[in-house]
Amino acid sequence: MFTGIIARTGVFKGFRQGRREMAVDAGELAGRVAAGDSVAVHGACLTVVSKDGTVLAFDVSQETLAKTTLGGLRPGDAVNLELPVTAEGFLGGHIVTGHVDGTARVLRAVARRPGRRLEIALPAALRPFVVAKGSVAVDGASLTVAGLKLASFEVELIPLTLERTALGRLRPGDAVNLECDILGKYVYNYFSRKPR
Repeated sequence: MFTGIIARTGVFKGFRQGRREMAVDAGELAGRVAAGDSVAVHGACLTVVSKDGTVLAFDVSQETLAKTTLGGLRPGDAVNLELPVTAEGFLGGHIVTGHVDGTARVLRAVARRPGRRLEIALPAALRPFVVAKGSVAVDGASLTVAGLKLASFEVELIPLTLERTALGRLRPGDAVNLECDILGKYVYNYFSRKPR
């Protein structure tokens, strides 16, 4: 389980073994993980399979490549990284599983003091799970839904988020990973079940 509070950005180094493995330079964060540990990479929960200095290697399934933006990364791209929350840690964002619900495109990115505002397309299948002032994870970062339309939503990025994540690099047309609030998904599922 994660919280959507990004620990740092890493650098995507490339795919190996015919795209079955991806390598990420995690900087000093690499010293805190070992093979078998989970790390959220741009919001997708991946398992560390090996470590070489600061570079972490992750196995990536076809499902992960098909359902996330990870398959479109290019060497040198910045990726958001987060370690799992511990029992004694702070739940500073919201409950994030690292299971990406879908991808979407950035529609608009404008400066808005003191930070930046993004408008992101909202796939119809995810619309029931996104509510105004609720939480959504964008590329793994826990954000508040600042504005909600029928087919898009808006988030505000404060200066600290711009500094510590890769979200400040997003431009219109860029694809992002979305994970909706798990509590909302459970509630929706419960009330949409047909009575027996």
